[in-house]
Amino acid sequence: MSERQQQFSGTGEVRQGQEIDPARLDVWMRENVEGYAGPLTIEQFKGGQSNPTYKLLTPNQNYVLRRKPPGILLPSAHAVDREYKVITALHGQGFPAPRTFGLCKDDAVIGTWFYVMDCVDGRVIWDATFPDVPRDERRAYFDAMNQTMADLHMVDIEKAGLQDFGKPGNYFARQIGRWSKQYLEDKDAGVVPSMDKLVEWLPNNIPAGDEVSVVHGDYRCDNMIFHKTEPKVLAVLDWELSTLGHPLADFSYHLMMYRMPPSATTGLIGNDLAALNIPTEDEYVAAYCARTGRDGIPNLDFYVAYNMFRLAGIIHGIRGRVVRGTAASAHAKKTAEGVELLADLAWEQARKVGA
Repeated sequence: MSERQQQFSGTGEVRQGQEIDPARLDVWMRENVEGYAGPLTIEQFKGGQSNPTYKLLTPNQNYVLRRKPPGILLPSAHAVDREYKVITALHGQGFPAPRTFGLCKDDAVIGTWFYVMDCVDGRVIWDATFPDVPRDERRAYFDAMNQTMADLHMVDIEKAGLQDFGKPGNYFARQIGRWSKQYLEDKDAGVVPSMDKLVEWLPNNIPAGDEVSVVHGDYRCDNMIFHKTEPKVLAVLDWELSTLGHPLADFSYHLMMYRMPPSATTGLIGNDLAALNIPTEDEYVAAYCARTGRDGIPNLDFYVAYNMFRLAGIIHGIRGRVVRGTAASAHAKKTAEGVELLADLAWEQARKVGA
């Protein structure tokens, strides 16, 4: 079992400061969740840097609860209501998103907004080398991830009822502006030299052309549940950063695994892909392009630079929450140490296209 698998998989006791009153939650569940019956036991998932996530155990069915963390929050962060909306809509379109049961915007119930969804039974793979999957099956797992992402980007937005889920158009400009602002405003997390350079360079070098699809925003192997024994994605999780956006921004975020070291996140640099039976970056890009009707992806280096900047911005925000004492995960402090490495990697990608 990999280190990340050991660190993040499974559940444990609810962490201090993130407790839930089971009696209050039980009342809400009885009133709002069809088929619910107690008694109720609450555990907390080890993973989940941003929105604390809990396993609700009952005699007949298990559920998952995602909530806003307690404490002082940035205005646009932790939008569990948006997660609930997109998961519900995509599940209705046959996309592998969990079934939802209810959204609560009443802070009086457990202290913050939350929603409840199905607890999908399967496996989460925390290491992009898929070490616990037999070698001859790994390509099929990568293909399943690739197919699922392509399926997401081909969802009919209007049919899904998500036409108001984001502002269509100018996605890169808006996102670069958003993450630049969030980085610059979070004084607690400190200054990062490569981030300062990217804040200046990125908005002036956005490629021409625009497209709109539902984008996940954090599509990685560890944000999905696979079938226990088959290369099949049963559920895509963690939709906090989803919106209407450019599909190539979403895909190139996922593709970062090929250009990141394992120490940064689920990275593949330094691994012998042929020996592991994992497709190359070029093969993976070609498979996605074939599924979405593309001839290729010009400006890929810019898209990867943008995404590394964005991820560095997210982790910079985690560092800020660590400093303020509101970080949701016991591993948040270690994660927050990766900001400089990611920002430097992003600047390396930008230099490939003339920065």
